[in-house]
Amino acid sequence: MSKRRAERLSEFIKQEVSKIILYKVKDPRLSFITVTEVDISADLKNVKVYVSVLGDESERKNTLCGLDHAKGFIQAELGSCLRIKYTPHLKFCLDELTEKRNRILKIIDEAVRGSSVIEKNGSEE
Repeated sequence: MSKRRAERLSEFIKQEVSKIILYKVKDPRLSFITVTEVDISADLKNVKVYVSVLGDESERKNTLCGLDHAKGFIQAELGSCLRIKYTPHLKFCLDELTEKRNRILKIIDEAVRGSSVIEKNGSEE
């Protein structure tokens, strides 16, 4: 399979899983979810779906439990949309990278604010 086809399929699966979670899954545990990335295996049989969840650690765990509970339904809905031989097996994972990015941006913002305070204090003297 070509790299371009794998990228297109990953993007399609990302969009479809997002739509299924948003419009078709009726689980109150599944709120404030963003599908950030999809990694597909070379044989197209396994897919890792990375999700970002707003909230604390317990809300993230509840969301992952809800996604695991709804995994069969999501796979079936995805299978009806795909035009490939096998419906891929889904595995949901928390996207830790988004959280790390936000933490780094917060540190940078604090550093910039701190340097501007030092510049103001230095110019006033």
